[in-house]
Amino acid sequence: MIDHLSTYATDYAATRQFYAAVFEVLGYAIQAEFELNDDEELPNRKICAWGPPGKTTFWVIESKSAIGPRHVAFSSPDRATVDRFHSAGMAAGGTDHGAPGVRAIYHPDYYGAFLLDPDGNNVEAVCHSG
Repeated sequence: MIDHLSTYATDYAATRQFYAAVFEVLGYAIQAEFELNDDEELPNRKICAWGPPGKTTFWVIESKSAIGPRHVAFSSPDRATVDRFHSAGMAAGGTDHGAPGVRAIYHPDYYGAFLLDPDGNNVEAVCHSG
């Protein structure tokens, strides 16, 4: 259903580092990175996108002020990858917002981990199998 989505970063370098770490665990690489030169307030605005090969699905766009917060959940193939996502995000400057574990309130096999990115967005990895 979703073709692509964006989040915004007041500290582009820190946010890029955070997403590079968590997406590496999930198997995604940067598919595009460049500067936009059409905004007089923020010339040379940095922008990058991750996704599977040839697909720019999740964009990070430099911003002068925080926009959000937002919540986004990324699919994980298994629980061990959810655990690695959380560890990698913490090591890359994320803030714990919910350690890996079952969230039975959603359904019995919902296994997720939550982090706050450098701009306070709630970022999750989730596996729906036991």
